Amino acid sequence: MDRDTSGTFFERFAHSQASGSIILMIAAVGAVLWANSGSAGLYEHLSHLDIGVIFAGKTYHMGLAHWVKDGLMTIFFFVVGLEIKREVLLGELSSLRKASLPVLAAIGGSVTPALIYYGFNRTGAAMSGWGIPMATDIAFAIGILALLGKRVPTGLKVFLTALAIVDDLIAVLVIAVFYTEEIHVRGLLLASLFLFLFFMAVKSNTRRLFLYLFPAIGVWASFMVSGIHATIAGVLIALLVPVKSKIDPGKFLKQIKNCIEGLGRTGPLTRDSLTYNRQQWRLVEQIYLAADDMIPPGIFLERHLHPVQAFFILPLFALFAAGVTINAETIGSFPSHVSLGLICGLVLGKQIGITLFSWIATVTGIADLPDGVGWLHVWGVSILAGIGFTMSIFISELGLGSPVLIDEAKISIFIASFVAGILGYIVLRKTLPVEISG
Repeated sequence: MDRDTSGTFFERFAHSQASGSIILMIAAVGAVLWANSGSAGLYEHLSHLDIGVIFAGKTYHMGLAHWVKDGLMTIFFFVVGLEIKREVLLGELSSLRKASLPVLAAIGGSVTPALIYYGFNRTGAAMSGWGIPMATDIAFAIGILALLGKRVPTGLKVFLTALAIVDDLIAVLVIAVFYTEEIHVRGLLLASLFLFLFFMAVKSNTRRLFLYLFPAIGVWASFMVSGIHATIAGVLIALLVPVKSKIDPGKFLKQIKNCIEGLGRTGPLTRDSLTYNRQQWRLVEQIYLAADDMIPPGIFLERHLHPVQAFFILPLFALFAAGVTINAETIGSFPSHVSLGLICGLVLGKQIGITLFSWIATVTGIADLPDGVGWLHVWGVSILAGIGFTMSIFISELGLGSPVLIDEAKISIFIASFVAGILGYIVLRKTLPVEISG
């Protein structure tokens, strides 16, 4: 992929994340206000609204909030999987030299907050929440960076994006490995079978959508009963989707040339002639199918699903997950070891981990800072990485069993994300140049 194409795709990606962060914020604030208003009963009723299907005489049902978190969020994780695969094969993680800086920074920015949280919560029910402060919310982080406009070097945007994508990968692994209570082998075997069917559909290059949807839904349903969180299915399916064209560009150009030359020998080509000249129609169809094969499926899906997950799925998740009821019980013990661990982990741990590990990567000669990026800029981005909204809330519901602890964790995530966003913006605004030439 050449530089211009990559830059164009990155710009679309960043714009989608930045725009989506506004909708996400509105949904989160709206959820808190709704959950603490006179219509709180309606909010609870909608969250637990039972929706299901009857299949083979059995009823399968979940609450609406559950469908969003275990169903629609699978699409979010699918997009995350596509992002990871694209970056590994084509982008900033495609070579050891390019990947070293964001990968090491992400590791430092994940491990350090977890250790800080664990330092506050070594025992008790809250101990299992160590994975909550590990995540970075890519939409909010890029959204705040976008407020600084052209002052932000492209290298800094790419660094933050790659860092957040690796961060997502670490969070996915943590969910799959550490937040699975019991594994049912039968469910995993079924998931493996459906994954194989999906893989065969990809290899066959079939154009029948059903042959992709059926095994994909089968993978998700199998994970639902396997004990491993169902959203992991989205990542695994994404890793099987090609991010490169199905045919070689040289072959494509030759095929298009032959079809165009063939059309020239079939007589006048008009809109009317295509209705009765079967040879013309067949040649035009071949051009269409060849062009379709040139579009990488993974890039196509990522591009078209980004608006869906940014403007629909994530706001719905925020609406049903961020609705914390603020009462005497919730704030009675605030700040507790949970809130201190999360706030310090996100606000301080991210700064320490990302900056320190980035410094180690450059000092050892493993990697270099991007062009136009200084250490104050890395520090500013490390503060923004403390915005842990979406994935942190998601993990809090998996890692903390008590509703009171979950509500306290969500409030702490809100506070930490707000502080990190404001501080990160101030630092970058003060340290970035007034204008970026070129």
